[in-house]
Amino acid sequence: MLTEQEFHRAAEQYLSMVYRIALNYFRNPQDAEDAVQETMLRLWQAQTDFQGDNHLRYFLARVTLNVCHDFARSPWRKHTVPLESCREPAFSAPEYRELYAAVMALPAKYRLPLYLYYYEGYSAGEVGELLGLKASTVQTRLARARGKLKQELEED
Repeated sequence: MLTEQEFHRAAEQYLSMVYRIALNYFRNPQDAEDAVQETMLRLWQAQTDFQGDNHLRYFLARVTLNVCHDFARSPWRKHTVPLESCREPAFSAPEYRELYAAVMALPAKYRLPLYLYYYEGYSAGEVGELLGLKASTVQTRLARARGKLKQELEED
């Protein structure tokens, strides 16, 4: 169980990662913020003794994905918002904006493994554990996502 000081340190360190995962899942800032709040609440209530930062980071990623999945199944959340309404991060070059838009346009089954693998630095096996998939399925989805991105970006 975390002390108040440990909780604040963990929240400061991992809040942006949790938000990015949730935003990547929902493509909607409001739903992502709700998921972040619920994830942080579950961290505060966790009865787990974390064995280092990697364990805490994995716990938060797993809880975030579970919360997002639960929220998405809720009848109150059966709506969509156009991609244009999402707040985009600031980019240093225009090609990064195009890449971000192409990644966000991918279906969730490709977008989430791609994000977790490349942006959060999880291995294919870890992504598989987080998403409940086999590592080979993750590798296949990564390859297909790269192919779709390549095709999309070449058309532009």
